[in-house]
Amino acid sequence: MTTAWTWSYGAYDPATERVAETLCTLGNGRFATRGSAPECRADTVHYPGTYLAGCYDRLASVVSGRRVENEDMANLPNWTLLRYRCLPDGGAPGDWLTPDSEDLERYGVSLDLRAGVLTHRLFFRDAEGRALRVTHHRIVHMGNPRLAAQRSHFRAYGWSGALEVESVLDGAVENAGVERYRDLDGRHLTAHRTGSEPGGIARLTCRTVASDIRIALAVRTRTDPPAAAADDHAATAAVQRYVIPVARGRSVTVTKTVALHTSRDRPADDPLAAAVDDVRHAPDFSALLVSHRSAWRRLWHDAELHVPGDAGHILRLHLFHVLQTLSAHSAEMDVGVPARGLHGEAYRGHVFWDELFVLPYVTLHFPEVARALLMYRHRRLPAARAAARRAGRAGAMYPWQSAGSGREETQSLHLNPRSGRWLPDHSHLQRHVGSAVALNVWRYARATGDRGFLHSAGAEILLEVARYWADAAAFDRDRGRYRLRGVVGPDEYHDAYPGAAAPGIDDNAYTNVTAAWVLARALDLLDELPGDRRRELSEELSLDDGAYDHWNDVSRHLYVPFHHGVVSQFEGYGRLAELDWAGYRRRYGDIRRLDRILEAEGDTVNRYQAAKQADTLMLGYVFRPADLAALFTRLGYRLDDDVWRATVAYHARRTSHGSTLSSLVHGWVLARGKGPEAWPYVKEALLGDVADTQGGTTGEGVHLGAMAGTLDLVQRGITGLEAGAGGLRVDPVALPEIPRLSFTLCFRGHRGIRIRLLPGRIGISVPASSMGPLVVLLPGERRVTVPAGTERWFRLP
Repeated sequence: MTTAWTWSYGAYDPATERVAETLCTLGNGRFATRGSAPECRADTVHYPGTYLAGCYDRLASVVSGRRVENEDMANLPNWTLLRYRCLPDGGAPGDWLTPDSEDLERYGVSLDLRAGVLTHRLFFRDAEGRALRVTHHRIVHMGNPRLAAQRSHFRAYGWSGALEVESVLDGAVENAGVERYRDLDGRHLTAHRTGSEPGGIARLTCRTVASDIRIALAVRTRTDPPAAAADDHAATAAVQRYVIPVARGRSVTVTKTVALHTSRDRPADDPLAAAVDDVRHAPDFSALLVSHRSAWRRLWHDAELHVPGDAGHILRLHLFHVLQTLSAHSAEMDVGVPARGLHGEAYRGHVFWDELFVLPYVTLHFPEVARALLMYRHRRLPAARAAARRAGRAGAMYPWQSAGSGREETQSLHLNPRSGRWLPDHSHLQRHVGSAVALNVWRYARATGDRGFLHSAGAEILLEVARYWADAAAFDRDRGRYRLRGVVGPDEYHDAYPGAAAPGIDDNAYTNVTAAWVLARALDLLDELPGDRRRELSEELSLDDGAYDHWNDVSRHLYVPFHHGVVSQFEGYGRLAELDWAGYRRRYGDIRRLDRILEAEGDTVNRYQAAKQADTLMLGYVFRPADLAALFTRLGYRLDDDVWRATVAYHARRTSHGSTLSSLVHGWVLARGKGPEAWPYVKEALLGDVADTQGGTTGEGVHLGAMAGTLDLVQRGITGLEAGAGGLRVDPVALPEIPRLSFTLCFRGHRGIRIRLLPGRIGISVPASSMGPLVVLLPGERRVTVPAGTERWFRLP
């Protein structure tokens, strides 16, 4: 259920509880806590989890007789746990109450998106008619990123006596939230210590096993009416027990305030001393709530988005989760974009190419955060250079999966849940991730005008990725073209040719075209660099005119395969067998994970023209049609509207959409092409997490790329908004299901620019400032200006 600013669930359903926990996660960009009920420990239904951005730990496991290493974002101690039971006068003590208790009559969860407050409501009634109403309010403070709090109200009906309450810091947690990872060691915390401090404060310390990150939590528990705590600490749990008098019709309140510190904090401090000091001086819950609401109010002001109807409700939920995963507090840390947010353990908290879908939105609203996320990549440039050297290449080869160190974290084996078999994983061959990093560098600089970044860290990233592509491209004399062999494209299904002994396919179109783009932009950047900086980088990277000539040659002669008049996904794709799509849909219904279905049958998707997700069509997501056509022209190919439309139709029919990003890209490409079939894909992208369309994956974490991508579809896809060299370009397309929208953005020093799109009209307002007028490029290359402090409306063709 949704209202304008509330996301809610009106009943308890064990089958969907983990989805609700994920979508009700609270965070502040530094850490996040899943929206699990306070009463519950981890079991087959519930999964409490708290995750600190960048807190990774590496463990080794033996799987199918092989030793494998995995670096995971560690699940930290559960600070929310609150156990309680009724002690009625003259009666036996009741059972500890949970949402799974037989006495539960009503249950509801509501998430206040405007204020970042999660509320659980439970009502219990026993066989004797004695009832207890429970209401929990929880925040993860957006203003002070080391604090969180939970206030619980209890009200007795038809009885009096006492309420026994245990306030717990539970360190007996592990990474066990993803079923297919269960064979891997998930015990990342060790060296637990518990104890008490004056003032009703309990503490728990531990550290990660391999990365040796020291973690400290301190909790201050207060009750109303006041009650004395009886400490009952265990080796891995700090427990404070209270017996609180309860009168008929009267309320009892228990408030937990927690501080979380680690040895990764800056400035460096003793984590335990800092946590105890923080929680001792923390304001009460009401005061914390006021400052927390104020911080969220400022965030929403900078991230304003208005879209009518159900789509707008879902987009607001998506925006909420993006904001609490990547906030100003993230900018103070050395962290990247976790593909599944800070909401669960899927993908082990790793950083993939999803920032390609996330950073466009973040850049146009929170450029400081976007810059910090790009610096995560820059700090790992030495690791990318080392990876290239090990592969016998120059430049930098960014990993498909990154975590703490920047080394390749892609697993060597993955489990097919259908067959139960562990299979070789070759997804690390997705070298196109380097182009995604370079694209984000260029887009950020164009949107912000941050030449300081582009000429320093940005230049080093872009030029090193270009060096890699220029070195990896092998010249084929028979074709007179350069080729990139042994890769895997965004599709991910095809990791080898049928019957081949070695993994990888050749000349993935998306990989080759984006590599050509990187090389061309690297040459553009070299032309604009100040002379001293160009010489400095040329010496550092051992570049000379011969290298630049080679880059130019490769950027103009990379091979792009075609077949049947369309752009091929890769060389030889058109010779693969056609799949009986209708037959497989009849047999299996949901065939999104066609690769697993075929492997379980003893077959392989490598034999078929079948894509997991948008691959060739990614070109239409990354590049405007005119820019894509120009890029193909530079490469010596013709890509007119007819060829592109045929390419889109061909590949759309052969895609199973086994990724939440797939429907997003298809919706984007079709909307920009003004196709009437765009909306079903857009709708699918909107529903991806809220309806758990991928079949149980949302309970393991949100899909942050798809969430941010839907926001960007509104912000840039529908409006055609792009940071051009001459100004802010807009070229709207009509999407009847979203007839009107408005949002704010930042562009080259202007903050709070408001875009309003109505049928046939667009309004642009620029807040008053000392900045000059905003230059806008309207459809047809019409150049207009909007002075600071004014609003102008323009008719659209």
